[in-house]
Amino acid sequence: MKFIITSTGSSLKSKFDLRFGRASWFCLYDSETKTAEFIENENKDAKGGAGTKAVEKVAELGVSKVISGDFGPKAKALLERLEIQMVVFPEENMSIQDIIAKIKL
Repeated sequence: MKFIITSTGSSLKSKFDLRFGRASWFCLYDSETKTAEFIENENKDAKGGAGTKAVEKVAELGVSKVISGDFGPKAKALLERLEIQMVVFPEENMSIQDIIAKIKL
């Protein structure tokens, strides 16, 4: 299963980003191959629609789950429509590596 974790940076040691549409990076993690790839969120500084543009990117990557601290109402509605599971994770002081370990993939 492929999923996204929102991140402040481009490594497993980077901190988790509580923002979805405005996250700096997306960690694309594949639980079958145990590999992580970091993709820069090119829409993080968009004047509007960052959340919906982030959803489009997530859908394009073929993920089935997104882990973030918060989802805006438009992003949430679109993720629900696309049947992409949202996991709200409120602990901002964890690294991406810590989150992967914690959810025991």
